Amino acid sequence: MSPPHIAVYGATGHTGRLVAADLRDRGAEVILAGRDGNALKAMSEELSGALVHEAALDEPASLRDLAGSADVLIHCAGPFTDTGRALATAAAQAGCHYVDHALEQHHTKWMFDTMGRPAREAGITMVTAMSFYGGLGDLLAGAAAAGMTGVDRVITAYSVTGWRLTTGARKTAELLFADTRRITYTDGAEHVGYVEPRNAVFPFPPPLGPRTMIAPVPFPEVVTVPRHVAARQVEAQLTAHTFEEEQAFTSEHVDAATRAGSHFTVAAQVITPDGNRAGQARGHDLWRMSALASVEAAVRLAGGRGPGPGVFGPAEAFPAEPFLRDLERLGLFRLTLQEER
Repeated sequence: MSPPHIAVYGATGHTGRLVAADLRDRGAEVILAGRDGNALKAMSEELSGALVHEAALDEPASLRDLAGSADVLIHCAGPFTDTGRALATAAAQAGCHYVDHALEQHHTKWMFDTMGRPAREAGITMVTAMSFYGGLGDLLAGAAAAGMTGVDRVITAYSVTGWRLTTGARKTAELLFADTRRITYTDGAEHVGYVEPRNAVFPFPPPLGPRTMIAPVPFPEVVTVPRHVAARQVEAQLTAHTFEEEQAFTSEHVDAATRAGSHFTVAAQVITPDGNRAGQARGHDLWRMSALASVEAAVRLAGGRGPGPGVFGPAEAFPAEPFLRDLERLGLFRLTLQEER
């Protein structure tokens, strides 16, 4: 059997490099794609001659050609508010499976609202929000809520230290926190409008313990989690100190080793009138975690182990706990799932 052809758009960025290198290590035929032909060619030499496809976002024919040459397209070039529609549309038109790293709520909602029919007609699987922020929380919520009914509330909580934003991540963060039309999920329904942020305390299990959080933060769990967990309310939270670290916004050009120095604890709490369950992942290097999660998704899709045609979030596309256990075996984090109490 010939190896799968997997295209990586945004291949020369930090996440794209991690994705491409891991795909090559797994024996996939990697197609490096993006807007900077010279940077792509230089990276191809680093990877012993990987295929190169230069394509700008305003070149739909070239993007379709890219998708048409691949079994799966992994989209790594944010902000996805600006880049997502062109790549997702090209994938559907070419009949190519698609995975993205988006964490923007409105892009995720657009994927579900707009791309479902084209994906089904093309017979492809599209997985959106397969990232650290949003994706890991969605998977943990799915694993913790498995088999539960009567869920009142799902909270995903991110504790992050040492985060070093890339240029794309900084632009994404600026877009997210400037957005006054945030999506929330309360009383069993989506709502769109201005939300006044508040401080909350999330009870992370030991050794981390309770932490002051910004709540809510505009992550995609409010869109993805209700698709597989029947909850009345879904909310994402982030430790207040994460953005108080000045270097987070002033370190776009640090080296890869420095960028890998982040540490995280991500938890999902599923609350019912009779008790609750929780899932937690503790690890380091959120960028590598995000990259390898998308690789795991793409390899499954290329091997015919997807959910079928349509658009899906991470825990909707793949059984949550087995997927997390596979990521744990890669050394990305330590997973803990607590029984109902």
